[in-house]
Parts: sequence; C-alpha cells; structure tokens
Amino acid sequence: MTVIVLTNCPAGLRGYLTRWLLEISPGVFVGSPSARIRDSLWAEVREYAREGRALLTYSTDNEQGYTFETHDHHWYPVDHEGVTLIHRPTEQPTGPTARPPRQGWSTTAKRRRYAR
Repeated sequence: MTVIVLTNCPAGLRGYLTRWLLEISPGVFVGSPSARIRDSLWAEVREYAREGRALLTYSTDNEQGYTFETHDHHWYPVDHEGVTLIHRPTEQPTGPTARPPRQGWSTTAKRRRYAR
C-alpha cells in the first residue's frame, strides 16, 4: 500500500499521480504500485512539487510495517533505535511581539493562595 499526500502542489502533478493512484481526498493518493513505479512517482513529485510539500508512506518489511519520506516539509523522519519517528520542531515566536516566557506563579494562582 502506498499513500502520497500533496499540499500546495500544481494541478498537473495531481493529474499525473491519478494515472497510477486513486485520489480519495484532495491531495491524498492511495494505491499499490510496484516499488519501481513508486520510486518513479516519488521522483516526479520531488521534481515538480515547486513550493508545495509532499509526504510518501508505503508498506515495508520492518518492525513498524511501513516507512515514510518527506519533501519540503517542516516535519522530517528520524531514526530512533531502529524505529522511524517524525520530528516536529518547536516553533518559537520571533519578532517584535515575541515575549519571553513568564516565570513564577500566575496572577490567578496567587489570588487563590492568598484567599485561603
């Protein structure tokens, strides 16, 4: 089983993928192509995705039963002791409106404490 998820990709790429896979939802393609066809499709996706993002997952013979690859995605796969996990980087606010995290007790907690 192979699943390809596209976000913000050209319509022509979506049309190309429908030759081999079934589009079950906008940008979500599912099918069972051979490994050679799957690799060829993924190469086309990586070449023509432009500013879009793509995710590929497919069945394999490992502990998880599947593996996945990403293209221009903020989340990326990381191998952790033989298990592939997705790394989601924390997004720290930047710019003039960013404030450092507050330290100590909240105002509500202080009120509750003094009310006792």
